[in-house]
This record gives sequence, structure tokens and C-alpha cells, in this order.
Amino acid sequence: MSGRRPSQGDAITDPAALAAHIPGLRRFACALLHGDRERADDLVQDSLERALGGWPRRRLDGDLRGWVYTILYNQFASDQRRQRRRALHNSSMEVMTADLAVIDGGQEQALEHRDLVRGFADLPAEQRSVLILIGVEDFSYHEAAGILGVPIGTVMSRLSRGRERLRQFMNGGLARRRPELTMAK
Repeated sequence: MSGRRPSQGDAITDPAALAAHIPGLRRFACALLHGDRERADDLVQDSLERALGGWPRRRLDGDLRGWVYTILYNQFASDQRRQRRRALHNSSMEVMTADLAVIDGGQEQALEHRDLVRGFADLPAEQRSVLILIGVEDFSYHEAAGILGVPIGTVMSRLSRGRERLRQFMNGGLARRRPELTMAK
């Protein structure tokens, strides 16, 4: 891993600096879209196009990383609203389930990972986005609040509820959406 993030406190004048953030943007988009990598790549591309289009209007003293994550999240939220208006029902969970079907049933860690991915996919988008921003992308609560456009208390609440729901799911406390397949004897 590289040491220092390129956007922390530096005045970035070259749009090529956005390239350093693509892996994190892809992870964030993939989490928001239940693991659908094609749609995640499309979301990242759309967000980068918007960032490049708005490059002359950005704040030079602002945080480039937070700015581009905010663009991605806002693009995601707009796409979700658009889909609801059009009543489109995409089942990206099937993509994740198809990937998980190749996991060997005898491997305890693989099963726990599968359960964690399923539990994570069952979380509301608001909780998933906070967990990814803080737990994976290492944003502070304040930065995550700015990206999502919500108060810091909302971030803390969503993080707490998301962690608790995952904990309950992993301990069998929450009913899973899809019944487990059993072999007939």
C-alpha cells in the first residue's frame, strides 16, 4: 500500500490525480450495488466523468478524495431514485449468489465469509455505505457525513445499527431472506 493519500490537504491541479482513487471507488460502488461489478464499474465511470466535467468548478482547497466519493454516492442515490420511479427491479443478489455457489461446503471460513457477504447485502444501502466508507475506505465519521450529506450523528447511528445487524445475522439472530438449501435424503 502507498503511504500518504494524494488528496489530503494538497491543492490538486491535475485531473489525473483522480486515478489514485479508482480502486476505492470501485470497492465502494460494488458494495452499494450488492457486488454487481459491471454496474459498479459503470457507476465509477459515470462519477469520474462528472468529476472531470466539474473539475474547473471544484474547490482547490477541498479534499479531492471526499469530493469524488460524494459524486459517486450522489450518482448512486440519483440512479436508485430513477429506478424506483421507473419501477425497475434488478436482482443483483443473484450475481453474488452465482459467485458464491462455487464455495466448497466443507470450509468453515468460506461459509462464514459467504454469510457475511449475504448479511452485508441484506443491509439497507444507507448502512452498507457507512460501513464501507468507515470500515473499508477508512474515512472519518466527519468525512463520511460530508460524503453522504447527513449529520455526523446519523453516520454514527447507521454504523452502529449496521454493525449490530451484521452481528445478529452472523449469530443466527436475524432471519435470512433466502432459505438455505437442504439436501433430500
